[in-house]
Amino acid sequence: MSKRKRAETRLSRDSEIFTTIIRAIQDKKGENIVSLDLGNIPEAVADFFIICEANSSTQVRAIADYVEEELSKIGEEPYKHEGFTAQQWILVDYVNVVVHVFQPETRKFYSLEEMWSDADRMEHLG
Repeated sequence: MSKRKRAETRLSRDSEIFTTIIRAIQDKKGENIVSLDLGNIPEAVADFFIICEANSSTQVRAIADYVEEELSKIGEEPYKHEGFTAQQWILVDYVNVVVHVFQPETRKFYSLEEMWSDADRMEHLG
């Protein structure tokens, strides 16, 4: 397979992962959903961050679990995940796309959107 074909295949796969994550968050009533395109930032650890919030630790966990469940259906397993114990902020890492599910106070405290303010930002209806 040519380098270009591999790149096109990866972009298509990343797009499927991205849209599945957004839909899963919306299905579980995640709020204030934002994606940050970090692709043009050399020091970024991923191509995209998808950030949302939930009103309780139970909902934070439910969203993160559902994202993993839905991506598993399309053959994607997380590289790693963190925060399932405290459930204030759960991170699910799919290498090119990293999902951050916050409780509102924790999101405000860490302010990832401000930290990565030079990224292209898109809001998604919840």
